[in-house]
Amino acid sequence: MRDFRDAKAMAQTLSEALAAKSISLSHSESLELIARIHGLRDWNVLAARIQANRQANAPEGSPVVAAAGSTRTNVPIFPMRDLVLFPQTITPIFVARDKTRRAVERAMAGDRRVLVVAQKHGADNDPSTLQSFYPVGVTASVINSQTQMDGILKVTVSGLQRVAITGLIDGEFLAAEITAIEEQRGQSPEAASLSRMVLDAYRTYANVDLSSLPLRQRARFGLPSTENPGLLADTIAQMLPTGIDEKQQLLEASDVVARLEKVLALLSKARPEQ
Repeated sequence: MRDFRDAKAMAQTLSEALAAKSISLSHSESLELIARIHGLRDWNVLAARIQANRQANAPEGSPVVAAAGSTRTNVPIFPMRDLVLFPQTITPIFVARDKTRRAVERAMAGDRRVLVVAQKHGADNDPSTLQSFYPVGVTASVINSQTQMDGILKVTVSGLQRVAITGLIDGEFLAAEITAIEEQRGQSPEAASLSRMVLDAYRTYANVDLSSLPLRQRARFGLPSTENPGLLADTIAQMLPTGIDEKQQLLEASDVVARLEKVLALLSKARPEQ
């Protein structure tokens, strides 16, 4: 079994087969049965086995999702044509599509959580399949929403956490099944060293001397401390003048050292001519 979608597809097939015989079985009950069919105690054990296998076979620097128990269903999706949101970033999003408006309404009526994810083709007005989106997005909290004079809905969101999309639910609004992604090597010596290099490179790129400023004044520039390498990488990544594909690669880099290396390379490439 390769991933969570295989297990869930098997559970769905089992539920449908039993329903044809007038036997009702919930999706969670079906997952428990699939686990037992594979000789395991329950779904949590099977999910952990699947995760361990994915981590063992994942290429270096690829996203690592959390173990069992971290999947959440029915999170409203905000499809983005030209934005890759990063954790801890606050940004306005302008909503015109009806489905996304309904997603906003659902979020505001609930816990205000949404999934902000970039779509692969900006011209697609109704992305509704897994193939329509990049595989990693960010959960976000809706801070407020306001309808403007032109009828466009302005929604301000605050990025929370990287997640992998494991399934879609297409109804009145588009929603997703998601699994949290854990950061790797965020507090390693390599990350600390690279953080200092990234901050120096950003100083050169932005032509700002941050070295003589107190920490409180540095915060004016929107840069966190090098004590949090992952957040530093994300903050600078959001500000870089790069395309969607490059920013998405940074978002999908769960290994903080690899992410910092990518940011450093992009800063070097974007450095103005002297």
